[in-house]
Amino acid sequence: MEPRPSVLHWFDVICPFCYVAQQRNAILEGRGLAVVHLAFQIHPEIPAGGIEAGPRVGPMYAALEREAAAAGLPLNWPARLPDTRRALAAAEWVRLNTAQASAGFVRRLFEAHFVLGEDLGDPAVIERHAAQAGVDVAGLRAGLDSGAAFAALAEAESLGARHGVRATPSWLIAGELVSGLLPPEEFERLADRALHA
Repeated sequence: MEPRPSVLHWFDVICPFCYVAQQRNAILEGRGLAVVHLAFQIHPEIPAGGIEAGPRVGPMYAALEREAAAAGLPLNWPARLPDTRRALAAAEWVRLNTAQASAGFVRRLFEAHFVLGEDLGDPAVIERHAAQAGVDVAGLRAGLDSGAAFAALAEAESLGARHGVRATPSWLIAGELVSGLLPPEEFERLADRALHA
């Protein structure tokens, strides 16, 4: 059986556009593409304790709320924005070491932030969601403590930078960098092009 064509996708678990982009990834996967999810910290300036998010008002937030509703994704704006470095390093470690649990773990991290309002800067929150996704938590903790998980995150970010990634979500589809939450029909077109490249 021929391997499915791959799409590289860079995300951050506090990025609301990435949260909604789960539906765009479902379009790509539904068309027969393999989506490789690569963590990319979009706000490295957020300190360890996180920051207050402030009000989410205006056309951009209203549009995101409509997009989330259309995708069937509950969206509760969290009061704070955490430092996601550890959560993203954990996501990379899981992708590389427990691939079958990777998608479920990332989905749980999104839900923790955008549905449950949990602090993704808290190691206990990360580990609980890892365990629920079927990840070997002791192995994950060892990967984080040794620095291996953080090195994997740096490599994913470096790969993104080499391809010109400056924002999330971004995709590399058939050699073309696509950034931002384009309409669903555009992802159908991109998928068709990738499949016939």
